Amino acid sequence: MSFRLRLTFFGAALVALTLLAFGWLVYELAATSQAATQDDALRQRAADALTSIRTASPGELSGTATPSLTGAEDLQHRTAPFTEVLTSSGVVLSSTGRVGIAAPAVPATLLDAAANGGALATVDTLGSPQLRLFAGPWTRPDLGLRGFVVAGQPTSIQTENRKGLRGFLIISSIPTLLAAFLAGWLITGRALRPLKTVVETADSIARTRDLKRRLPPARPQGPAVTEDVRAAAAHDIASESARMSRLVDHLLMLAQADAGQHLELASVELRSTMASVCRQAQTSHPDRTFRSVGMTDATVQADIDAVTQLLWILVDNAVKFTKPGGGIELGLREHDSTASITVADDGTGIPPDDLERVFERFYQADPARSNMGAGLGLSIARWIVEEHHGRISVRNNSGPGCTFTVSLPLAI
Repeated sequence: MSFRLRLTFFGAALVALTLLAFGWLVYELAATSQAATQDDALRQRAADALTSIRTASPGELSGTATPSLTGAEDLQHRTAPFTEVLTSSGVVLSSTGRVGIAAPAVPATLLDAAANGGALATVDTLGSPQLRLFAGPWTRPDLGLRGFVVAGQPTSIQTENRKGLRGFLIISSIPTLLAAFLAGWLITGRALRPLKTVVETADSIARTRDLKRRLPPARPQGPAVTEDVRAAAAHDIASESARMSRLVDHLLMLAQADAGQHLELASVELRSTMASVCRQAQTSHPDRTFRSVGMTDATVQADIDAVTQLLWILVDNAVKFTKPGGGIELGLREHDSTASITVADDGTGIPPDDLERVFERFYQADPARSNMGAGLGLSIARWIVEEHHGRISVRNNSGPGCTFTVSLPLAI
């Protein structure tokens, strides 16, 4: 193996170790944050259930009636949080979740630990998905009754998120390693070129015994890198850093969503928010044309930061699939009791088979464009809309491009 190749492999190995350390750090931070957020959400859900128990009727807490699980979500197919209320002897009074036709089983050891104020446990029961449970005691001194309230959620959602993150980190590291190897090969070749010249000249002198021969004079070197190249490299580094920052923010927001956390809503006037996003988008992307239409004075109950992020997700998605010179239109209209937000572009559109799947996590409608994002933005947009009790949909235009429509209830 040549010296140049050994140096190239050494440099690529250093880059690989750096990527491994960075990937491990991102993975651990996301996993730890997701687990802690889920536990906090379960505690809050149990506290909300205790508030309802304080005003429940004696018939609901006596345990004489068989609880109905007709409206409960099947945890073998859903990952939403659930709440279960039990008597002190472990008899189920009510449950918003079920496994098959029965309420989720709660181990007696968890209930014993919960008697002292509350306990957390991960439960893996045969025939049931693995559950993360928080149990706490409840009492009704006025009725002489007591028992336990349990809040839980399947852990499969965390496993799926971690699997998706692992896959993304592994796939994104491959082109980086290839680029590092190629750059190392070119750099070492350039650095070793004078040494190669010295060796070749010395061999020639030894063969010809021409001791008067001298090494060729060094050629004057101009600037190796122009200012344009430096500016382009700096821009690429800044863009990649911003992309990784958005990815970590998206993963943390999805972790909060999976743990059952909710947004705090207040009265928000949409017109000024959309006008600000449209104006900033035009400044950031001068090669596209942005315009606003309708722009009624609609007011909704919303989280202003979440709505702003929703708009930027839809605008960024439109920019990705619209060629330079294209147009993007933001609209705001009122219809009956809802505010209708639209983001339309004249780009490539979406294949009909992918219209229902673009809101799935890590889904890329066009694999050829997978380097343009992680497939998380639209799934976050859907969660934000659902938190505002609204709907989001997408359709292809009669001409080029597509239109995303968000419907939010107007503030009363």
